[in-house]
Amino acid sequence: MSSGNSYTPPNEMPQAPIHRVLVGQKALVTGASKGLGQAMAIGFARAGADVLVNYSTDLAGAEETARTIEGLGRRATIFKANVSKEDEVQAMFQHMFDTFGRMDICVPNAAIQLNARVDEMTLHQWQEVINVNLTGMFLCARESIRAFKRQGIDRSISYACGKLIFISSVHDIIPWEGHANYAAAKGGLMLFMKSLAQEVAHLRIRVNSISPGAIRTPMNVEKLTSPEMFESTLLNLIPSKRIGEPEDVSRLAVWLASDESDYVQGTTIYVDGGMTLYPGFIGAG
Repeated sequence: MSSGNSYTPPNEMPQAPIHRVLVGQKALVTGASKGLGQAMAIGFARAGADVLVNYSTDLAGAEETARTIEGLGRRATIFKANVSKEDEVQAMFQHMFDTFGRMDICVPNAAIQLNARVDEMTLHQWQEVINVNLTGMFLCARESIRAFKRQGIDRSISYACGKLIFISSVHDIIPWEGHANYAAAKGGLMLFMKSLAQEVAHLRIRVNSISPGAIRTPMNVEKLTSPEMFESTLLNLIPSKRIGEPEDVSRLAVWLASDESDYVQGTTIYVDGGMTLYPGFIGAG
């Protein structure tokens, strides 16, 4: 791997100063047992928030996230729920209020991939991805909006009565051969987010999305197993010539959850090293 295309390991990246911009706030993060969800849950705690750590299957990962949060001096609670199941989502939100008394931030992050070409894709593969990656977002959003409207604004905590941050993907605009179910869910999420933001902006509920590109998470780790694949394939799609780290997304999530982003509404922010800049056109002029 040449030095020009190398990436900096996360433990060698410059560490941003800690700003406790979320003191007093309570956050719910789905899929927080690993990857982006884990990084965001810990990032919120570092910024001063208490966190409900949701997981579906990885209890050990959820416990690790919770221990880290508590090590930062914040409170953590763990709740198992499949976000595509209405009763489980409602039970999770009830646990949030039973534990913390309110909710200021919700990050619907949990997602799955079941990959196949369309002519080989089963209805189960299609439906499961839509159920988790789109319907799960709807269920968490609906319960969040109900909660935010119920509790109203506490100006001692935030200018908003709630912040909803969807985790999407660059594949909300980039087609993806062999992953049509995933891309369809993320594309649908884009207009769901914008429509919802339109509905609730006047209530001082902020709704936005983060769309990551190639991030070093368990979902993407198979792409990094070969240096040749990393160099010849993945980095060719990233003008910045490095893969993203979960902390790149976590820092943005903290900003979107804070009052520093109070005038940001209905927006998708791409954290992708330029992947959405049509890198195939570099040098093609």
